[in-house]
Amino acid sequence: MDIRSEILNDKGINPMKSNNPTQVKVEINRQRINRRVLINEILKKVFFASTLFALAVLSVLLYRIIAQSIGWLDWHFLTSKLSIFPEKAGIYGVIIGSVGLMVVVIPVTLILGVSTAIYLEEYASKSRFQNLIKVNISNLASVPSVIFGLLGLALFGRFLNLGSSILAGGLTLSLLVLPIVVVSSQEALKAVPNFLREASYAMGAGKWTTIRKVVLPVAIPGILTGAILSISRAIGETAPLVVLGIPALLLKVPTSLMDDFTALPIQIYYWTLDTVLTPEYANLAAATIVVLLITLFLMNSIAIVIRNKTQKTY
Repeated sequence: MDIRSEILNDKGINPMKSNNPTQVKVEINRQRINRRVLINEILKKVFFASTLFALAVLSVLLYRIIAQSIGWLDWHFLTSKLSIFPEKAGIYGVIIGSVGLMVVVIPVTLILGVSTAIYLEEYASKSRFQNLIKVNISNLASVPSVIFGLLGLALFGRFLNLGSSILAGGLTLSLLVLPIVVVSSQEALKAVPNFLREASYAMGAGKWTTIRKVVLPVAIPGILTGAILSISRAIGETAPLVVLGIPALLLKVPTSLMDDFTALPIQIYYWTLDTVLTPEYANLAAATIVVLLITLFLMNSIAIVIRNKTQKTY
């Protein structure tokens, strides 16, 4: 018996009973299809079970957080200053500090990130150096956030003598999310059809005019979506601010970008640590988490609305 006959016997086909090669081939293909369909059904159920498990864990976490925040999340909590007494503590100054961070992060990230993406995709010549820059930017997007905190401490906190101010924290978080904005903006610019550029050039428009009036309007949905999602990540980052030395208990409300501040994730982090000594801090942390989740939900919703309203099909 030759090797072909052994393979057919392993598949449950007897070549001695069939002299038609086409029939044998059909039987082999049918068995392969049945096996692939079975594997597909098994994997489909596994992925569905994984999704249900993730949703169940998320539901339990949300339930615990919301249950612990009931009775603590009120108007007094949102408009009062921090206090060493849990029943008097509020997050007004924390909210102002988080808003100040976004005042720095949003313009710095958008201007530098989008400008870098435009240069790399529209102006830079195709070369190994350009590919090296793109690879390094992509790698920076996966660097742990604590590394950016060390960079911010050395560059902004000590070298530029900004200390633990809002400006130092905002610039540090801008460095953290800048690679993500650059990569997402590059992908959005790549997705713009070339015939739109060629039509603009054919009408006599220059390079910058084509980018400003043709390319950017089409790429805006992808650029803004990536930017807003990156800024949402910056709001929830804790490690860079901890390394930068942001205080946990700051009774003074910041009034300028050079003032010391504290932010929502920092306050959640320290209140969670202090739960061992004062159990009521767990309720304060849960109420602050709810505020942070609502903020992130609103920003992500804005990103989805912008994408759906401005997206065009060519």
